[in-house]
Amino acid sequence: MTQAGFHKTRHTMTRERTFTLVEVLLSLGIIGLLLAVALPTLGKAMATARSFRCQIAQRSVAFDFAVFANDDLGPDRGDDAALGTRFRLETFQESQYGIDEFWRYGEASVHELPDDQNNDPMRCAELRDPIRLRRDKPCASGGVSPPSSVSFGFNARLHRRSVGPPDAPRTETVQLTSSILEWGMVPLFWDVDGALAASRSLNPVFSAPSFAGESGPDLWYPSKRHNGASNFAFIDGHVESSLDPLRAEGWMWAPPTLK
Repeated sequence: MTQAGFHKTRHTMTRERTFTLVEVLLSLGIIGLLLAVALPTLGKAMATARSFRCQIAQRSVAFDFAVFANDDLGPDRGDDAALGTRFRLETFQESQYGIDEFWRYGEASVHELPDDQNNDPMRCAELRDPIRLRRDKPCASGGVSPPSSVSFGFNARLHRRSVGPPDAPRTETVQLTSSILEWGMVPLFWDVDGALAASRSLNPVFSAPSFAGESGPDLWYPSKRHNGASNFAFIDGHVESSLDPLRAEGWMWAPPTLK
């Protein structure tokens, strides 16, 4: 090979290597652009999937409530068996968490979820911080803590109600019957913002919207973790996701007989 031919070949190889490097950089740029476009969509899709997992967990709890409230199915109502055909919403909560008279964690006085078997049935998949269950306490008295880790808040209007004259109101525990199952569009529970409740020094295991003329603590702290929406499970077992639940059509926050 002549010297001129050698220089020509080396120049050609150099051009080929330079062109290949440009191709690589161009390809990386295109990939980066595609990722920049796709990642927000992918993130939203993953959030939607986690919301769906939350809804599945809520449907399961709502189904258990339908069994618990049905007199003919012979549910274990714990201490509420003494009430005959009546029961309290908090008793159902305790049966779901497995605390108080429903304790199912052996001899331990405290149990943490998720546990070694990754059991964590009463929470949204978005929550990662552990939750502690105490054997000898009901839900509203510290049986489930810390408040910031609580995911599902049950309808406080099915738990307590105001009685007495307007100038001297008081509250009493609601005793439900199987007739509650007739009010399918009443929200049973929803995914709450436990950290917001904790900032108000409140226990988020019960929640409810406040309406004009009502007094008492503000128990309204739905989560916004599902693309800005909250998941609500209803008495009839269906689940809805809402960005503005207080304006949702057809929802009833409590049966008229409990107001």
